[in-house]
Amino acid sequence: MKPTLLAAFLRLTAPWRSVFAQPRTLLRAQRQALGCLLVLGRATLSRILWVNGRENHSWPGEYFLHSRAPWEPQALFAPLLKEALVFCPGRLIGVAIDDTRLRKTGRQIVQAAYQRDPLSPPFHTNLILALRFLQASLLWPLHRSSPSSARAIPIRFEEVSIVKKPGKRAGDAAWQQYRQDRKRFHLSQRFVHSMAQLRNALDVAGGQGKTLVIAGDGSFCNRTVLATIPQRTVLIVRSRKDARLCFPAPAGTRRIYAQTKFTPQQVRQDERIAWQMAKLFYGGKRRRVRYKQVSSLLWQGGARTRPLRLFVLAPTAYRKRKSARWYYRQPAFLFTTDLTSSPKQLLQIYFDRWQIEVNHREEKDTLGIGQAQLWNPIAVPKQPVLAVAAYSALQLAALQTFGPGRGQAYAPLPKWRRHAHRPSCLDLITLLRNEVADHPELVAPLRIRTAATQMVCSAAA
Repeated sequence: MKPTLLAAFLRLTAPWRSVFAQPRTLLRAQRQALGCLLVLGRATLSRILWVNGRENHSWPGEYFLHSRAPWEPQALFAPLLKEALVFCPGRLIGVAIDDTRLRKTGRQIVQAAYQRDPLSPPFHTNLILALRFLQASLLWPLHRSSPSSARAIPIRFEEVSIVKKPGKRAGDAAWQQYRQDRKRFHLSQRFVHSMAQLRNALDVAGGQGKTLVIAGDGSFCNRTVLATIPQRTVLIVRSRKDARLCFPAPAGTRRIYAQTKFTPQQVRQDERIAWQMAKLFYGGKRRRVRYKQVSSLLWQGGARTRPLRLFVLAPTAYRKRKSARWYYRQPAFLFTTDLTSSPKQLLQIYFDRWQIEVNHREEKDTLGIGQAQLWNPIAVPKQPVLAVAAYSALQLAALQTFGPGRGQAYAPLPKWRRHAHRPSCLDLITLLRNEVADHPELVAPLRIRTAATQMVCSAAA
């Protein structure tokens, strides 16, 4: 039998047996993970059970998988990271980190809080009731060997709740506890904890000799993050254009910082610093990017005495077709704690960071992660992690089975997508549904009633 996406997916999720205490719990987890990918409509837990043909079976055990069964959610990504490192050659391993929000409507969900809607217009800020998660995605540099852009697969999906304020009638002790919790569970503090966990996970997966390069946006460019960076880990983040920078004070003085201050914007306007050129892959092809770099800088208000390297990127406008709008018309300013690596490698990792936004879109729009109707405080953050791990295993299975390109195994493209170089998440799900219907013997150990799955495949077709 030819290699199939379904067989590779089941093989990648088989090591989850070390995460769960009982075989039946592992069976439920694999069954729900597959159902998260095959479900039609809203991805509620009841519809996932219907896809698997379990609508006439007892449901409490399926819900207890998330509320009562003892298992560590982040451990689901450990075997996937070990398999994914094969596609990351070189000394530098790029990981993109960003926070995302999952909308909720239940008022009894403890972790849900009103937050700023990132999709609201700039002239009117809207609020949404949502959960906040911090996601880390491993960046595959597929553009090194194929014409397709980089790909990102999630390797960590951690719930980072917002600390809620006490009520009006709360006492002084409650407010004091709130101030302490706000400092402990701040997003930057959780980001520091995630960096340490990612470094440990990379070492366990066999990447002890590799340097972890974490790419983040401007929200992680602060004193809390830059003060605590694990060993063999570097950070590249977007900075403000008005940050007050300086060089170290001359030797022989008691000063640490030089008296002359300057900003990244002044570095961009300084004609004495020459522009350099690098050819990077972004926007569908390799393009020339102009940049300036200044090493061994000090940022007294942010990084303290940690030396930094500044990259100033010139506006490089581009568009994919003549009728499309222009992108990247503004300059960018980047800080990195790596003073020795090649600028081209570091800048390419930061340009590839955009792939985590693709992950967010596919997780929410295509897979409906966060739509499961759960209210138990233990179950609420665990079910989305299982769904994201299934999405990560699906992408890894596709790369191992069919490679980075879009081969003959996938469905024909419509006329408006004839030039796609890589399969989309919908292409992978369509192929997975067809294979479940064509190879019922592969899902037989999961006790899935294939008649219900065949109905889903026929409805999707």
